[in-house]
Amino acid sequence: MAETAAAARPASKSEQAYAAVKARIVDGTYSPGYRLVLAKIAEDLGVSVVPVREAIRRLEAEGLVTFERNIGATVAGIDPTEYLYTMQTLSIIEGAATALSAPLVGAADIARARAVNAEMRNCLEHFDPVRFTALNQDFHSILFEHCPNPHILDLVHRGWNRLAALRSSTFRFVPGRAHQSVDEHEALLGLIETGAGADAIEKAARLHRSATLDAYLAQSHS
Repeated sequence: MAETAAAARPASKSEQAYAAVKARIVDGTYSPGYRLVLAKIAEDLGVSVVPVREAIRRLEAEGLVTFERNIGATVAGIDPTEYLYTMQTLSIIEGAATALSAPLVGAADIARARAVNAEMRNCLEHFDPVRFTALNQDFHSILFEHCPNPHILDLVHRGWNRLAALRSSTFRFVPGRAHQSVDEHEALLGLIETGAGADAIEKAARLHRSATLDAYLAQSHS
């Protein structure tokens, strides 16, 4: 009963401020280096400065916000080394999870994944990188969520959460990669649907992830 009451209780002003500011950081409204003026944010959200200050402290603890002398709170930059390591790790563990999950992926799962991929293809016309990234996660979740090894699955979820903390909509920086990604999704579905071997599925899933990393690195060094 107490749990039900807690669940029904509206979020505190601090929680609301935290969710609102974090969402703006993640979707790029507040870009790296953006100065977070507490009074202005409080006015926008219709709350006092106190819950905004608490929210900013939480975001600082998560690494999304930094404090600079004589400047105040600013949105943290994306650490390219952390992104590199996260993507390298995710390519390996997600490839393994997808291969282990493949024998348990049924026709209904394939149909759902194809529907998501079709939505991603439609998204290419008026490209929204944040929306595309959310759909991309939905697509891959369908393929790896049946992984019978809970430890590997936990590592995959941790990798995706780390990407979210890095505000990684890679497709914002390399939109051309999105077109290739959708085609590779269809190829991956074809392998799973036809009962390809675990090695082939693991390799395709791993290369699909690492190709996005390669595109990002090529763009950042050009």
